Amino acid sequence: MLKFGVVGVGNRGGHLADLLQAMEDVELTAVCDPYTDKMDRFESAKKYTDYKEMFANEKLDRVIVATSWDTHIKIGVEAMEHGVWPALECGGASSVDECWRLVRASEKTGIPCMFLENCNFGREEMTLLRMVQQGVFGEIVHVQGAYEHDCRSLFLIATDRTGYRGFNLYHRNGEFYPAHELGPIMKYLNINRGNRMLTLTSMASKPNPDMLGVVQGAIVNTLIKCAHGETILLTIDTTLPRPYSRGARIQGTKGIYMEDKNAIYIEGLSPNHDEWESFNKYLDDPAYEHPVWTSYRTDGIKGGHGGMDYLVLRAFIEDETPFLDVYDAATLKVITILSEESIAMGGKPVPIPDFTDGKWIKRA
Repeated sequence: MLKFGVVGVGNRGGHLADLLQAMEDVELTAVCDPYTDKMDRFESAKKYTDYKEMFANEKLDRVIVATSWDTHIKIGVEAMEHGVWPALECGGASSVDECWRLVRASEKTGIPCMFLENCNFGREEMTLLRMVQQGVFGEIVHVQGAYEHDCRSLFLIATDRTGYRGFNLYHRNGEFYPAHELGPIMKYLNINRGNRMLTLTSMASKPNPDMLGVVQGAIVNTLIKCAHGETILLTIDTTLPRPYSRGARIQGTKGIYMEDKNAIYIEGLSPNHDEWESFNKYLDDPAYEHPVWTSYRTDGIKGGHGGMDYLVLRAFIEDETPFLDVYDAATLKVITILSEESIAMGGKPVPIPDFTDGKWIKRA
């Protein structure tokens, strides 16, 4: 039975710790948070206010790092140095150097690190991944994704306990939350496994003028060029009124999918030429639905965010090789700082580091 720790048991980390507590094949051994009241409900777990003490005193197998974004990497590195396999929650990086530190720590210790991107495990995303792998869209040419979510109420919370997300808006201007859109895209395009992202260029609109002091552009677009010629467009839009969307679009030589229309068109397969059809037909087709979701719906969907939270935790528990590994984590996180640099230079292209040191060419 794997012994788990969770560092940061606020809104997100607390939810994940609750899911772990309900699983019969893992033990929630320890939790850590500087705010002790957040740990009260985890009665059977040891409680710490300092993660260093937790690593020193507990024999953990795995740890989930669900703290503020600027602390993910340093806690992850500390975990690996103690022989503990970390899973890092979503969030961007503050420097290119810290991304390299994460990679080098994993390589030096031999301890894996997983990026805990739950959207990779959504039913739509896993169905699309299978369709991409089956060649339904033909050769992929262009992919889009977005984090379009009206977070104004969250960002304007002005307490030191919950406001770290909003602090980024008042000091940074870039694609500071690329994970939900880019995680699935990296799988569609085999990034770090036969393909890689080469350069990016970012542009930001003016901030929402109703949010005084915010420097983050209300709309930030980031265009990425890949080694095999594909382009990726990422959009972050969190300070204007709008319905939620992850803005997915997959376009290849045989067809196109668009999330906001819940629509798909496959040349020669869709019933009417040049007309959209509902994606629901494909989502429910056993030829396309990912077998993970086929069994999941049969056994009963659990957890939050439509079941994807439970699946990403099970992947962390069951898979010997991380679904999104340390190279993917560094690649995802570095987009934030590189987009800031590009915006500051008027949209100048910025190279994206190859954290695999060339291994991407032959990695399975």
